[in-house]
Amino acid sequence: MTVLHLADEGEAADLAAFLSRLLHYDRGAAVRLQAAGTALAVFGRPPSFEVLAIRTARLAKPYENGLDVTLDVTVSAGELLEAVDEPAATALVPAAVTGPPWAGVLPPRSGWRPVPGLPAPDDLRALVGAAVAEFRARTEELDPDRRTRAELDRIGREIWSREVGSTALPVRAVHAAQSLGFLRASGEPALFSAASWLRLRTPYGSIAVRRANGLGSLGVSVSH
Repeated sequence: MTVLHLADEGEAADLAAFLSRLLHYDRGAAVRLQAAGTALAVFGRPPSFEVLAIRTARLAKPYENGLDVTLDVTVSAGELLEAVDEPAATALVPAAVTGPPWAGVLPPRSGWRPVPGLPAPDDLRALVGAAVAEFRARTEELDPDRRTRAELDRIGREIWSREVGSTALPVRAVHAAQSLGFLRASGEPALFSAASWLRLRTPYGSIAVRRANGLGSLGVSVSH
């Protein structure tokens, strides 16, 4: 069985925390793992936010003891979480699963360019807080007969699809970053673009969104 040797207990704990947060939103979540050299990337898609979440981790030694191979597999997030041994800083890679459609469409590895206009970290957190408060207030004001899933979804789409500052980044991407533990008090977030993708990057993880067919509103494409 494949064993990932993480750089230290902290890397193992951060990976476990990320997997736990994904499972909070989807108990059947899958993640795609890519490892090469001493870098591991874990991709997940929390359904509540319709974004792609990316957590990277440092490995203690090159994958497969330096052999010229890479790891690229989609696995159960729950099984991977159970296989993380924090004190030993290791993780057994579970058996592969049939990947969901999003796992076949990942952001490019290179070609990212900085995008100006992202508000300061405190302003981003305030923006998310205001959006959550607005959603709660507007849904509570609905008459009982209008408080349907369709109406709640409509209000949510209106609020979370708004753009952040002078960028094309949707508010839901910032909300996802905060909910997944990426948007912390320390560490400056930055925004980048590549092709039809936008990526909100922080020292703790990234959130990526994509314009469907390169046009229109931003979302994660689910087809090649």
